[in-house]
Formats: sequence, structure tokens, C-alpha cells
Amino acid sequence: MPLHQTHFTYIKLIVWLLPVLEAVKVSPLIEKVSDHKDFKKLLRTRTNVLVVYTKTATSGDSHLKLLSDVAQTVKGQGTIAWVNCGDSEGRKLCKKVKVDPSSKRGGAELLHYKDGTFHTEYNRPATFKSMVAFLKDPSGPPLWEENPEAKDIVHIETEKDFRKLLKKEERPVLLMFYAPWCGVCKRMQPIFQQAATETKGKYVLAGMNVHPAEFDGLKQEYNVKGYPTFCYFEKGKFLYHYENYGATAKDMADWMKNPQPTQPKTPEVPWTETDSPVFHLTDESFDSFLEEHPAALVMFYAPWCGHCKKMKPEYDEAAEILNKGSPGVLAAVDSTVHKAVGERFKISGFPTVKYFEKGEDKYTLPHLRSKDKIIEFMHNPQAPPPPEQSWEDKPSSISHLGSEDFREALKKKKHALVMFYAPWCPHCKNAVPHFTTAAELFKEDRKIVYAAVDCTKGQNHELCKQEGVEGYPTFNHYNYGKFVEKYNGDRGEAGFIGFMRSLRGRDQEKVVKRKEEL
Repeated sequence: MPLHQTHFTYIKLIVWLLPVLEAVKVSPLIEKVSDHKDFKKLLRTRTNVLVVYTKTATSGDSHLKLLSDVAQTVKGQGTIAWVNCGDSEGRKLCKKVKVDPSSKRGGAELLHYKDGTFHTEYNRPATFKSMVAFLKDPSGPPLWEENPEAKDIVHIETEKDFRKLLKKEERPVLLMFYAPWCGVCKRMQPIFQQAATETKGKYVLAGMNVHPAEFDGLKQEYNVKGYPTFCYFEKGKFLYHYENYGATAKDMADWMKNPQPTQPKTPEVPWTETDSPVFHLTDESFDSFLEEHPAALVMFYAPWCGHCKKMKPEYDEAAEILNKGSPGVLAAVDSTVHKAVGERFKISGFPTVKYFEKGEDKYTLPHLRSKDKIIEFMHNPQAPPPPEQSWEDKPSSISHLGSEDFREALKKKKHALVMFYAPWCPHCKNAVPHFTTAAELFKEDRKIVYAAVDCTKGQNHELCKQEGVEGYPTFNHYNYGKFVEKYNGDRGEAGFIGFMRSLRGRDQEKVVKRKEEL
């Protein structure tokens, strides 16, 4: 063969081989599978598998290069496998599982398998950050930057990017430090997005997830004690915190036109330091006071409690009349300061009103809230009407949760519909029988739970705040403990049952579809 022909053939071979050689540069952490038995074994032995099916050896190049980096990062937490539907063995496997990547743009399809069965198609952005986040938490919510409506937010990933933004940006910056799980953050993100779009070009609105421990120093520097925390910067210099958590997009935009430090709230004067006619008791004075006053009504309260604040003026007015030497006296105990007395009488909610006769705890009186009722009672102390049995005490298929077991209980359930409520709330009372009926219907399904949290009880008010509860009742849907969405549907049986049926129907469809394919 003449030399120039040999040279030409060699060039042709190199040109043909280049994509093949490119395809070979795949991380050894990506498992190449072509046999159906090996595929089934992989799904049986690994619980979190992302499979990239490609039309040919080279059609998934861009995915494979990216996934090589992803595989390194999620090593030990997730598995990435590759099936080439273009070679003879791979073609059989793809046919068997009914996957056809040739119908997909780019000639590649990504499917996720969880606990041995098909879970979902990967349809989030083909970026390193999104894929890592997905494999670390396949049922978790998408990243904020994946939301197309957040396009005008500057999403900051590292401390280096954060410093760079402050150093180079000429425009004022409002930065939202957030955590992905935070309910208030999720509620405020759409408002922040809208403000970013409306002020585009004049201001920079940025978001940064600082929940990971690597940002502890940054949080300390900017006094981030909770989420979200908003910091306002001009020419790289921190000026103010923005603290209007009930803001609209317009409120934010208006504030940025004329940023001001948050006005410190006038500290509330403790009830004990006001000109109150009520006798304010301590752990030390409690018993001796009751010895001196054979008939006493005692209100156990917490300064932060809204119902207590509402009741205080009524109680003060009643004391003005009664404490001048009538049939009995009115006293109060701040249970957040004087805890021993509260513990002794098992005070678990505020306000709790008790009547003591000759030092003995005679009645607990939940119905005494107004001045007139209090005065009427003290003139004729009677046992209160028998309390209505609480929802929690009634036998039902509802799982009643509190701050101590909430996260642990939900982690085990594929679908949880949680009702956050207050026992006094009329809308909650209306929803209870319907919610209970729905729970009864699904009680045999171990992947489902209808749960309830009494936000007025113990530490639950903190939990409810974290979960974005701003009114009662609030219904949240969780998937293996991760918040998915607020339920805003019908609050009757049909709504609660239909919502869960549609979720389970989708689950079944996926399982059946994948079984057919396998």
C-alpha cells in the first residue's frame, strides 16, 4: 500500500477511535452492566442506584464525564451504573427493562432505583451539585437554584464565592442565609425570588445554604442564630439585618430603597413589676401564702404565652375587686422562673388556673378566662364541668407526635400527612373527625401515617414554628421525614382520603411499571 494511503487510513482510524477512547475515560466507580442477572443482583445488593442508559458507547459522554465526578463524591452513599444499549448484550438488557435511550434528547436516560425497585426518572438539572444532592437524598426536595423562578437570585455555594461577591459587587446586596429543611425559609423563598426579579439591576439578592458545619465561622461572624437570617451589605460592608419575616416582595424592595436598622422592640415589662393587684408568688413563698389564704385562685403562666397575655388584664381587674378582702384571693406564678411549683402540680400548658382550699389543690379550671367568670366562681366555688376528652386521649388510628419523637416517627413512613393544631381552634375541631376517619381507612398500610401535633403543648410550639406553622390547622405532607408540600385541599373525609389515595396510586403505578420492565 502506498505511504500516503497508509497515512490516510491511520488518520481515519484515529478519527473513528477518538469518541471510543473518550468513552473509555469513565471512572472505575461507575459500574458497567450489560447482563440482566448482574443488573438484578446490583439492584438487590445496593439500595441507592442511579443508572445511565445510553444509545451508544459515546452518546452518554457528557453524562458519564459528569457522573464520574459525582460517583467520587457520593462514594459509599450511592451507586452509579452504566448500561450501553448499543452493544449486543446491553441491547438485550435495555429491551428487557423496556428502556429506549434513543428516544431521549442526547441519547441517554437516567433512572433511579431504590431498595431494589424503580424509584423515579432523574429529571433534575444535569449538574454536579444537583446530582450529588439527589443521590445523597433521592426523596429530598430539589435545590433552591433548580427552581426556574429563582433565576434572578445569586446562589452562593462556598465561602470563597461569598467573599468574592462582597468584594466585587458595586450594587447593594441582600443575602439570605438559610437551611434547606427550614419551614420559614421555604415560605419566604418565593417572596425573596419576586423581590429579586422586581429589583433586578439595582440590587443583588443572594441565597446561601449555611446549614453545613463548614459555615459555622461565617454564621458566627454575621450573628446567624436561626434561619432565615437576612444581611444587608453596601460596597462589601455589612450594615443591617432585615427582620420582617412577614414581608411581601414590595416590603423588601421598599426597605432596600431606604434601609434602616430594625427598631429594637420595647422590652415587655414583666407582670411582676407592673402595678398589678395580683399576688405574685415564688417557689419559696407559695406554701406560706396558701396557709395565710384559705381560698386562693392561682394562675400558672409563661411570659411568652399569647393566651396568658390576653387573660392578664381580666385577671388584674378581677383581683382589683377580690383582693380587697372578699371570699378569696387571686395569685399568679411565672412557671418559667419558678419551676419547682409548676413541676409539683404537673403544669404542662399555659395558662393553668387552679383553686386551692386550705392549701389543698381542689380544682383545675380551664373555663375561667374572663373577669366576670372569675368573680362569679370565687363567690361560689364549684367543681368545673367534666372536661371533654382530648383528641389525644381518644382511641384512634392517628399518631399523636411531639417535639421529642416527630422526626424519628416520620422517617419511617413513605407518606405522612400531619395536622398541626390547637385544641381550642374551631376549624381544627371541625377537621378532627374527618382526619380520624381517613386515618382509620389507611391503618393497615404500614407506609402511611396520619399524624397530629398539638402546638400548644410543652415544647411543641418551637417544632410548629420550625415547620412553618402560622395558623391552625396547618396540614403538611412529608416523605420519609422530608417536607414535600402543604396540603391545601378539602378538609373533609373525601379530601384527606383522596390525597393519600392519589399518592399510593402513583407509588403502585411505578412499582408495576418497573416490575414489567424487569
